[in-house]
Amino acid sequence: MLFASIFIPPRLSLFSFMGTEKTSDDRWYVLRDLARPNAKKPAYKQLQEMPEMADCVFVPLKQHVFKEYGKRVVRFVPYMPDLVFVHKSKEELDPIVREMPLLQYRYVRGGKQYEAMSVRHKDFEKFRDAVNTTDNVEYYSLDEVRPEIYGSRIRIIGGRLDGFEGRLMTKKGSKFKRLLIDLQECNLSAAILVESEFIQVLEKPSK
Repeated sequence: MLFASIFIPPRLSLFSFMGTEKTSDDRWYVLRDLARPNAKKPAYKQLQEMPEMADCVFVPLKQHVFKEYGKRVVRFVPYMPDLVFVHKSKEELDPIVREMPLLQYRYVRGGKQYEAMSVRHKDFEKFRDAVNTTDNVEYYSLDEVRPEIYGSRIRIIGGRLDGFEGRLMTKKGSKFKRLLIDLQECNLSAAILVESEFIQVLEKPSK
């Protein structure tokens, strides 16, 4: 991940579910929404309507231009139609996933059998806080972010992203500067627009 941080073992949190006390890591689980892209009620919208899911569901969105009645209209749509993040304990999520046919866990490739994919709460909150500062976010899979795109390691001093660290995205012909923030666990990277006056170069890329 592109954040400069010291690894701290995740704090164990206690959850009470159906009268039984459970212990689970404080994590965001990565789920798969099996609804069709044009479905009126995909699984993520059903989750968002649950009172207990307030501020616990995150879907990466991108801007998309539609043509309606002869006019161009910009709307936000999921970057990946089947990608959903949920901040609940495994004990709380299991019955919800069982009851919603369109919802599945994503599993860690090469991990333990049926090991659900997840991101530490601390890391995901940094990612979410960064992308929520602007509507101008570009998402990529880590496979799309080639090594030559990673520029200098930078820190943002001042402004809405004050204190964030990452790599400066370098794209030929682009007049915009973007900070790249990665979620290694789920193969996702966000490129966030940054202002030049707030950029402090920490380390230049090796040639």
